[in-house]
Amino acid sequence: MTFDDFRRLNIREVSNWPALPKIVILATIVLLIVAAGAAFDWKTQFETLDRVAQEEQTLRVQYSEKKSKAINYDLYVQQLKDIEQSFGALLKQLPNRSEMDALLTDINQAGLGRGLQFELFKPASQEKMADFYAELPIQVRITGGYHDMGAFASDVAQLPRIVTLNDVAVNNDKGVLTMDATAKTFRYLDEEEVAKQRKLAKDAKEKAKK
Repeated sequence: MTFDDFRRLNIREVSNWPALPKIVILATIVLLIVAAGAAFDWKTQFETLDRVAQEEQTLRVQYSEKKSKAINYDLYVQQLKDIEQSFGALLKQLPNRSEMDALLTDINQAGLGRGLQFELFKPASQEKMADFYAELPIQVRITGGYHDMGAFASDVAQLPRIVTLNDVAVNNDKGVLTMDATAKTFRYLDEEEVAKQRKLAKDAKEKAKK
């Protein structure tokens, strides 16, 4: 059939149309129905499908991450144990409150044992508190020979407790050295002090929010 044949068809005589025009009209109606369904109903379903596909991708990523953690769980546990052991070893190097006086005596004896003269040995009147430890600065001024001071610094570094020398200044007066320094030692807090520090930190956060 030609285009003119289609033009001559009478819409009132559809039942008498040839097969081809009927098929074309039926196909057109079906396509219009499909297009209308896509526009008014399927669009929402397509959007839902896209959202679910994105959620699936997110879940796949989360699954991969959790699977990786599960595979390496034993390794993580072992690493945690190693960290706890290392932390415990470091903690043992911190004296408790009752051992601080003995540690101060050890520092003093380290200098005297090397023939040095203490002109100043002044622990701070107040400790600097942290989460689980306290820091005690000690102002020291000692005089003596070069090698004796070097040996003193080495002895302090080898003490069983952690002691550091900071802000070191050395003056030479005709071969006699004078060293000014801040020796810092540390101790761990007892349970009561730790609880107090946590409360202070919590109060500070709440105050900052207001």
